[in-house]
Amino acid sequence: MAMEGAESNYNSSPESQLEQSSPRKSPPSSPPSQDHEEKTTYVKFLLSNAEAGSIIGKGGSTITEFQSRSGARIQLSRNYEVFPGTSDRIVMVSGFLDDILKAVDLILGKLQDEFYVEDGGEVDPRSKFRLVVPNSSCGGIIGKGGATIKSFIEDSQAGIKISPQDNNFPGLHDRLVTVTGTLGEQMRAIELILFKLAEDPHYMQSMNAPFQYAAVYVGMNYGAPPNRVGGRYLNNRQQNKVAPQDDRDNSITIGVADEHIGLVLGRNGRSIMEISQVSGARIKISDRGDFLSGTSDRKVTITGSQRAIHMAESMISRKVATVSER
Repeated sequence: MAMEGAESNYNSSPESQLEQSSPRKSPPSSPPSQDHEEKTTYVKFLLSNAEAGSIIGKGGSTITEFQSRSGARIQLSRNYEVFPGTSDRIVMVSGFLDDILKAVDLILGKLQDEFYVEDGGEVDPRSKFRLVVPNSSCGGIIGKGGATIKSFIEDSQAGIKISPQDNNFPGLHDRLVTVTGTLGEQMRAIELILFKLAEDPHYMQSMNAPFQYAAVYVGMNYGAPPNRVGGRYLNNRQQNKVAPQDDRDNSITIGVADEHIGLVLGRNGRSIMEISQVSGARIKISDRGDFLSGTSDRKVTITGSQRAIHMAESMISRKVATVSER
């Protein structure tokens, strides 16, 4: 895939300028300070592997262009470095506040054109954008009695939701802030959130380790699968050891409700093939009527390295979780 080798080491051009105006609705009604443009900060968010490939471009051409036009630095985690509980990669954009907003604007605009706009559609599409925010900084976004987040929602007209802290992953100190709306609504909400985060001295501490989530997986609690897919059983004797990343002998079995197994399989088996290809794990689903003992859950056996198993399991969990989100 063209995205490999073009991922984490791009440097922005400080002298580069954005040549087009932003579609954001309006400048902040009350900027936090007069010199907000001179503040250096960052923003982290999640993208699927396909979205990340689109942003990188062939031979890194798109990400290089976006860095040149915005003046910000754009870094992506590698395709096996995903945010815990998801199959999504982490993107960090750093630089001056206004340059970051220009870069995010370019990224979201491209994703909207490629993934959300239908032919002939006249209405601006609404999509979800997930920011990664340290748990210690979420209070500033919420505000006393929820006053700050309410004002952001009213100002931007976007939906803003902050996820609860995920206890399934010990050592994870970040939460997801989901911004839902049109491109203009999302950009306004991101602008307000980023101005607020830039005022938090603790927020900058996470900038030095943008993709530190591998350690979270090592400490993950095997007994608490994300999104409650079902029982989870280790199938070999290495369950108390941290296996090497290239070890292919690990195997687990999880339970997926019989009525949801079609989500995992996908049409003509496309979903399960994609999960296997992206994660590198081998996945086997039990025959109809072959359930986990005492349940009506089908057996899904995942075999591969620990990293591959974790990724495949989180992708399956996400597929099943879409049912409850509808």
